[in-house]
Amino acid sequence: MINLKVALIQQSCDDNYKLTFKKTCNMIDKAASEGAELVVLQELHGGSYFCQTEDTEQFDRAEPIPGPTTDLFGKVAKQYGIVLVTSLFERRASGLYHNTAVVFEKDGSIAGTYRKMHIPDDPGFYEKFYFTPGDLGFIPIKTSLGCLGVLVCWDQWYPEAARLMALAGAELLIYPTAIGWDPSDEITEKERQVDAWRTVQRGHAIANGLPVIAVNRVGFEASPDSRASGILFWGTSFIAGAQGEILVQGSVETEEVITIELDMKRSESVRRIWPFLRDRRIDAYNELNLRYRD
Repeated sequence: MINLKVALIQQSCDDNYKLTFKKTCNMIDKAASEGAELVVLQELHGGSYFCQTEDTEQFDRAEPIPGPTTDLFGKVAKQYGIVLVTSLFERRASGLYHNTAVVFEKDGSIAGTYRKMHIPDDPGFYEKFYFTPGDLGFIPIKTSLGCLGVLVCWDQWYPEAARLMALAGAELLIYPTAIGWDPSDEITEKERQVDAWRTVQRGHAIANGLPVIAVNRVGFEASPDSRASGILFWGTSFIAGAQGEILVQGSVETEEVITIELDMKRSESVRRIWPFLRDRRIDAYNELNLRYRD
């Protein structure tokens, strides 16, 4: 495949599942009408970001794979003939849950899954309470559109994850995301956070000679804890090219469908002039598997 039309669905979410799902489907419809072949949804797009507090009742949100949500989005993928990247709270067994991306093929079948490997635990992002770290490894998902290196949110800060996906043959790096500010942060701090988030992912694109797709939610979500400030999700979904250049970027506040046509041959050209994979000193990296070099 030479050119690939990609769409990012940047939206706000709430716990009225039917309305949220309908809005998502309307945006997918728009993406498909614009010729999108690959459509990427954001992290945990089925409802509010429930990890702002630790609450055992939230485990009721989790569901198996296959299950109701995968059945619905499989039908959507088949209806539009698209490869669709989705995200959900997976119930693997009683007391065992994952933050999981599910990729659907054009015929609606499940092409593959990825369980989030890096799990944060920060104020407002208490994911370690809910999610077991993934155990499927960094394995790209093979689709009719190519090998997709799907990772999830907090994974985007780790160059090792991106590299291992690239070494396994990923042709795109894809990050469904739910990240935002504490509304009380100073403007300069907010700017630094977004810039760091964008920069580290552009670095993955450069270091691996691959396009990077990051799709984030937008809007303010109050915390169930009245003492907390809630989260203002900063949108800014983007795609970077194989040299880290920003090809397209969404707004900070607006729900939107962001589409672009990617030249899938460009990675080959970039890797020929910047052969980072060739020059890696694999004989000298053994200590990377240490927690710290004391």
